[in-house]
Amino acid sequence: MKTGNQSSQRKRNIKCWACIVAGVIAQTIIILLIVLLVLRIRNPKVRLGGVTVENLKVSSSSSSPSFSMNLNALVTVKNTNFGHYKFKNTTLTISYKGTPVGEATIIQARARARSTKKFNVTISISSNNKVPRNSLSSDIDSGVISLSSHATLEGKVHLFKVIKKKKSAEMNCNMDVNTSLKQIQNVKCK
Repeated sequence: MKTGNQSSQRKRNIKCWACIVAGVIAQTIIILLIVLLVLRIRNPKVRLGGVTVENLKVSSSSSSPSFSMNLNALVTVKNTNFGHYKFKNTTLTISYKGTPVGEATIIQARARARSTKKFNVTISISSNNKVPRNSLSSDIDSGVISLSSHATLEGKVHLFKVIKKKKSAEMNCNMDVNTSLKQIQNVKCK
């Protein structure tokens, strides 16, 4: 009879250890999933969209070609993290063939977790003898002025008010200003 009790006791011990091992494996899998999916911190994305042109003035004189305008742009900061992204003031620069022709400030803000922060920015642009005359004259004659925009947001992603990780979001967009229609066309962001 002792062998029967010992054998049943041994089976219960094996079942108990099997349950403990299965529980540890399950907890390890759950922790790995949380670390890989929730705590993986990605760079937010900043984009330029919904750009409109106001007060467009173009001078096509051969001696001093120039342009000036105001751009009203919708700037979006997409945060795919499970914590909010808080970023500092940054400068949005508009360039014509590598030469800066306008700047605006993107004010510091906070993009909530897994959401997109949207705000409007007005940028005053003027060529004012900053750009080469030859290329500007030909672009004005063609009716299309190509511009590029650049901004880098520096900030931190905050997870659970404990984890803070520095992340940056960079915007590089190209667009064409159609001078006859006074519209922005072909906005492409990287």
